[in-house]
Amino acid sequence: MEFLSNLLSDLSNIVWGPVMLIFLVGTHVFLTFRLGIIQKYVFKGIKLSFQTHKEGKGDISHFGALMTAMAATVGTGNIVGVATAIAAGGPGAVLWMWLTGVFGIATKYSEALLSVKYRITNEKGFISGGPMYVLERGMNAKWLAVIFAVFTAVAAFGIGNTVQANSLAVLIHDTFNISPWITGTIVTIITAVVILGGVRSISKTCEKLVPFMIIFYIVGCIVVLALKYETIPDSIILIIKSAFTGQAAVGGFLGSTIREAMRFGVSRGLFSNESGMGSAPIVAAAAQTKEPVRQALVSSTGTFWDTVIICALTGIVIVNSGDWKEGFNGVILTKETFADMGITGTFILAIALFTFVFSTILGWSYYGEKAVEYLWGTKAILPYRWLWVIAVFVGSVVTMPMVWSFADIANALMAIPNLISLWVLNGVIVTETRKYFAKEA
Repeated sequence: MEFLSNLLSDLSNIVWGPVMLIFLVGTHVFLTFRLGIIQKYVFKGIKLSFQTHKEGKGDISHFGALMTAMAATVGTGNIVGVATAIAAGGPGAVLWMWLTGVFGIATKYSEALLSVKYRITNEKGFISGGPMYVLERGMNAKWLAVIFAVFTAVAAFGIGNTVQANSLAVLIHDTFNISPWITGTIVTIITAVVILGGVRSISKTCEKLVPFMIIFYIVGCIVVLALKYETIPDSIILIIKSAFTGQAAVGGFLGSTIREAMRFGVSRGLFSNESGMGSAPIVAAAAQTKEPVRQALVSSTGTFWDTVIICALTGIVIVNSGDWKEGFNGVILTKETFADMGITGTFILAIALFTFVFSTILGWSYYGEKAVEYLWGTKAILPYRWLWVIAVFVGSVVTMPMVWSFADIANALMAIPNLISLWVLNGVIVTETRKYFAKEA
């Protein structure tokens, strides 16, 4: 087990080395300027996201597609991932995570646009889309499409399933001394009830759950910050300075490099907002729309809410608490931070993590399902759903010290084919964008 853990850690360091960081961040920056800073339309996207009427073929509304994508996006990465980044890369990781989100808005927009443009209707009458169809139909590269689908089906069990269930079970056990077997059983049952009903069942659940959980968590963060409001300016300055000087948290001030701050900030940023990974476009393709750009604008707001707002708040809360200096890591660091509010803070974190975990498990079940459908057809969907339900329980009760490394590796491997498609088809993205805004003018 120790050998496997070390091996996964080494592989994670390799795939998230300088080449991947440059490829990912470079794509974000390239698309930002290639599209004339598409981020300036983020508030237009927010306005469009609340339109629930049907305007074209699709399975779910603009809002339903965004909430399902947000369900998968807003998860332990916003709570545990941010804490892990700070513990490993120092306070500066928060700034790199935030910048990844700001520039990542352009990438999330681009991949959603392509997924709507190249989507298909399957034999059961449902919409199927995502990078696998973009790679096959837009680039004529079916081999890359298959690679993406395989990595997505596998990665889903890491980022969208076992990581989520394990983090929740650990927190509930440490906080309330409730057995992971009980937590796992409850989460497994309610997961089965929702996902066995398909994308419309998932979408309806997410439309109700996601707005509540986001508002609830943001209010909780604001309350925690209010308790130590006088140190907030210093904390923000520390985050900015540390991003360019390096400062580690584990074991005190051991001296982290800028590369570590960047590496953990960017990788956890991707883990959280999924810009460039190619996951969110899978559900964006299911939206009821006839205009790829409109859904792309809606989809891009997911990164804004997830990283620019929620991750930034979490990062400032943790750094401002000072608990990051004590050597805590992951969910325990976040738990200690919210403990400043006493038992109220503990309950806020538990409820937030439960809703984040449950929603992510729902959203990612759809991503994995669509990847499996692409590989083996609709007949594989039901067996995959049951396997997904079983994995939720296993993730809750099995100790997985290497689970974050596995998730990091899987994320990188599914991102690579998707990023390639964005570079190759950037001309299509620009053409569609210009046509849409020319009509809007």
